[in-house]
Amino acid sequence: MVSLPRADVRWVGARRIIRSLHPPIDLFEDIADPADWPLLISAEQKTNPRLMQTIGNLDLVPPKRRVSGLGASYLMAPFTHASLDRPSRFSDGSYGVLYVAAAFETALFETIHHHVRFMSRTAEPPGWTSEFRELVMDVGARLRDLRGEGGHPALDPDEYGDAQALGRALRTDGEDGIVYPSRRHSGGECAGLFYPDLATAPVQGRHLGYHWNGERVDLVRETGEGRVWRVDEG
Repeated sequence: MVSLPRADVRWVGARRIIRSLHPPIDLFEDIADPADWPLLISAEQKTNPRLMQTIGNLDLVPPKRRVSGLGASYLMAPFTHASLDRPSRFSDGSYGVLYVAAAFETALFETIHHHVRFMSRTAEPPGWTSEFRELVMDVGARLRDLRGEGGHPALDPDEYGDAQALGRALRTDGEDGIVYPSRRHSGGECAGLFYPDLATAPVQGRHLGYHWNGERVDLVRETGEGRVWRVDEG
């Protein structure tokens, strides 16, 4: 692990694609100073016991690394809603990771891969399925770099045990995250950020729909413009 180099990652217009299920969280969007959040949450809980279902577990984000303001929900939610039921490549689910890609195509193929796995497991019928939203943001961080480590076990395309162990060790040692080659889009680059303040200026981009043909996602639709793209099998 210690032999992994560090790299300054500066991506303008990085991409993340998420499900279009959840509205922004007002606390993160509207209250400018994160230092005020604990008192506001305590007061609000007295009349709104379901508040924590919306906000998640704020204790999972160190106070100095919390962000607020326009678009902050998109940066905070992956951390406050971390769950052992939703592990990822570099986390067993006990802490959050904000995954972003350097380019739209990479983010698209990453999410298509995971969507196909879900649709296959649940034997969903063919058709236009979930709606997604594109998020555009800037990334500025010094990260451990796996891009030159093609045979590293943490880059296994399907088994995440080694990657999760690496992520846990790096985070414990105070690292900010990992930059790595995409396993779903040849030539693409991704980053797993351990804290929300490593990304800035998040804005919503396009709304997308994925078409499931019973075996794979074969079409992607840009909802606003009505354009449809065919997805190559490779």
